[in-house]
Amino acid sequence: MTDTAARPIEARSGISARMVVTVITGAALMTLAAKVQIPFWPVPMTLHTMAVMAFAVVFGPRIAISIFLTYLAAGAAGLPVFSGSPERGIGLAYMVGPTGGYLLGYLVASWLVGKFASGKGSLGRLGAMLAGMLPIYGFGAAWLAVYVPLDRVFAAGVMPFLLGDLVKIVAIAAIGMVLPTTIARFKGKA
Repeated sequence: MTDTAARPIEARSGISARMVVTVITGAALMTLAAKVQIPFWPVPMTLHTMAVMAFAVVFGPRIAISIFLTYLAAGAAGLPVFSGSPERGIGLAYMVGPTGGYLLGYLVASWLVGKFASGKGSLGRLGAMLAGMLPIYGFGAAWLAVYVPLDRVFAAGVMPFLLGDLVKIVAIAAIGMVLPTTIARFKGKA
């Protein structure tokens, strides 16, 4: 038996059972976050953005992207994981619909926020999350322009969600300040 074959798969791949459980649990929580609707002005808000940002800040880019890719794979397979599904469609049909650009933006934000928040203090994490909103709204609005007249994209796809997203980002930053030991434990450092 070779040395490589004798080492556990975990040691060879860098993937641990804990990581697999974290990713699957994260994808389940992402689904729950997409389904929760909280009355807010001017539109009800989901916790989707909050989950994306929280996973990126807590786990870093590798696990945050893994969580979101798992979530997207479940959605592509036809599971009703997305906000408004199954009522507004499921599977790939939903993913290429009007909100498809936001899904791509969340994926990019998972990496961006995870990368730039790593090792930073509260203000650095807050800045990383604010920067993470750029690809979410950028890709979201660009894709939405396929479905909505260009002069209405900002009013339909950005403005109604800005205040809610800012509230969610501030909440994550505040939680990160209050519970640093708990966050370190989630990262496996405590």
